[in-house]
Amino acid sequence: MEENKSEIQYEDFARLDIRMGTVVAAELVPETDKLIKCTIDFGELGKRTIVSGIAQWKKPEDLVGKQLPYIVNLAPRVLKGVESQGMLLAASDENGVALLALERNVPNGTRLR
Repeated sequence: MEENKSEIQYEDFARLDIRMGTVVAAELVPETDKLIKCTIDFGELGKRTIVSGIAQWKKPEDLVGKQLPYIVNLAPRVLKGVESQGMLLAASDENGVALLALERNVPNGTRLR
């Protein structure tokens, strides 16, 4: 089991902008075996490119059409030449990655609280 991280204040958590978005396109990042580049529709926030290190467990074609949670106010980061404009939230354990799903779809761009 991983070690617990240090306690934060509510204000620290509130600084995260976590939104639901729908994957409209996904492809493997060339010359990698771990990265998938996705185009995510965040409704009024527009579309963004987000790279996730989940290719060991998920296929790009399985992601298209899924509505998933992302941190959208993370500073952009270049991964293998592709600028990632956010971060996918998912659970992981010894069996791999589990994507988080809502009980019903919500409008793209809906904020998680």
